[in-house]
Parts: sequence; C-alpha cells; structure tokens
Amino acid sequence: MDVLSTPGHLVSLAARGFTRLSEARLKPLGFGVGHLPVLVALQEGRATTQRDLALFAKIEQPPMAQMLARMERDGLIQREPHPADGRSSHVRLTAAARARLPDAIGVLLRGTREVLHGFTDEETELLTSLLTRLIANLDRIASVGAIPPARGARKSPRRKVDARSKARKRRRASGAPSKKVSSGRRPRR
Repeated sequence: MDVLSTPGHLVSLAARGFTRLSEARLKPLGFGVGHLPVLVALQEGRATTQRDLALFAKIEQPPMAQMLARMERDGLIQREPHPADGRSSHVRLTAAARARLPDAIGVLLRGTREVLHGFTDEETELLTSLLTRLIANLDRIASVGAIPPARGARKSPRRKVDARSKARKRRRASGAPSKKVSSGRRPRR
C-alpha cells in the first residue's frame, strides 16, 4: 500500500486543509481554529475550568494554559477565582466573544459546505460517522497507554541517559555518596 494513500495520511492532509481555510476566515473575527473547542464548551456550559477545558479539547494542560492566556489577552475570556477551589479559575466568555461567536460558527459552516460540494447528504453523513468512529478508535488506543514504537524501531539512547541523570539527581538530593554509573559501553581491549 502506498503510504501517501493511507487513511491516516489523507485525514492529516484534509485536517491541514480545513485548518488553513478556517484560520484564514476566522482571523478577521479575532478567533483561531484552536479556540473553537474552548468557545463552544464555554458557550454551552460543558466546561468552565482550565482542567475541564483541556479534557474537552483533548489537549494537555500546558498548551491549554497558554491558549487561555492568549484568549484572555485578546479579550475573549475572563478568569475569576473558582468559588469551590482556590487553586483553579472559573473561565467564561466575554460579551465581545459571545457577540462574534455566531459569525464565526456561520463562517465555519459555510466553509464546510464549500469543501463538501458535490457530496450527497448520505455521503456527508457517512463521512462524519466514519471519522467519528476513527477518532473514537484513536482515543481508545491512546487511553490504553503509550503507543508502542514501530516494529524494527530502535529505542532512543536518550532514555538511558535520562534515567542515569535522574538516578544521579535522586542520589544527590538524598545525600547518598556519588556512584559512577556505567555508560553501557564495553571497555576497549
């Protein structure tokens, strides 16, 4: 099978195309494609904390924190201390974001209709169903644990170095005497 004709590669190309199109059309409204899951979650009340927004958008906490900081700077969200948890913030949309969000959604829906030009309603429903199943499979595989390395792939030597480095740091922190750790190489003869 040609690697450039695999579903994974084709889905990736389609995703990049959708992203380029959407970014170009959302930028004049002050939004980015990455903002959409956050905006929708906040608008519909599905999530109101950084942690819940990260789970909803399926991204890690640090990138979510950076995105929220940019969105706050751009006047799209406001953060207030969470009433029940002093360590987290309650996030909500600003009036400006609420006012522009319907236009952004309309732009995206028009773009989707343009991209799916020539598809029947049944084909569009089938594509949506197949992609939903594909995403569920990807989520299931990711939740089982780390994705195994490709067959025949060599393990990274960095892991060994990192493990040794961590062991040295633990010994130093505990006050234990330093112990020379073998580099894993055989001595020359």
